[in-house]
Amino acid sequence: MPRLLLILFATLVSGAFAAAQAEWKAAEKIVTYPVSGTTGMALYQSIGENGPVIGNGVRAIAHTTFKLLWSRDYQPRGTACVLASARPSLTITYTLPKPSAALPPAMKAKWDMFLAGIRKHEAVHGQNIRDLVGEIERVSVGLTVENDPGCKKIRDDLQGRLKVLSDARLKKESDFDRLEMSPGGNVHQLILALVNE
Repeated sequence: MPRLLLILFATLVSGAFAAAQAEWKAAEKIVTYPVSGTTGMALYQSIGENGPVIGNGVRAIAHTTFKLLWSRDYQPRGTACVLASARPSLTITYTLPKPSAALPPAMKAKWDMFLAGIRKHEAVHGQNIRDLVGEIERVSVGLTVENDPGCKKIRDDLQGRLKVLSDARLKKESDFDRLEMSPGGNVHQLILALVNE
C-alpha cells in the first residue's frame, strides 16, 4: 500500500475511534454526607465517623464509584463472531462531605480550600474511570473470534481482556491513593491545613 494511502487509512481509523468515543458522555452525580463541627479538627473527626465506608470497613473522606452498562452488538459472520459495536452507559458518583451547619467565615474559607482539593483528587478517579471505559471500547469494537457462529466464545474472550484492564485500573487507583495520602502527599497536606489552627 503506498505511504500516502497508509497515512490516510490510519487517520480515518483514529478519526472513527475518536468519533465513537465522542458519541457517549459520562453522567456525573454528587452525593454528600453530613459532617458537624466549627473547627477543623471537629470537622475531620466527624468525617472519620460519617465518611463513606470502603474496603475492610475503613471510612474515607470521599469516594468515587461508577455504574457501567454496555449495549453490545455481537454479529455472526460466516463461522466467526464479531463484536460490531459496544456502546457504554456510564454514571460516575462522587461522595463528598458537607457541613450540616454554617461555618464561621475563617473556618469556611479553610473548608472551601479543603473541599476543592478533595474534589480535585476525586476528579482524577473519575478520569481514570473514563479512561477505562475508553480502553474497554478500544479492545471490544471489532473483536473477532473464529469458529464461533453462535457468538459464545467471544464473550469469554472479551471477559478475559476486560479483567486485565480492570486489574490495571485498580492498581493505578491504589498507587495514586497511596501517593496522595502518604506523608507530604496532596491529601495529607489538605488534612493538615484543615486541622491545624
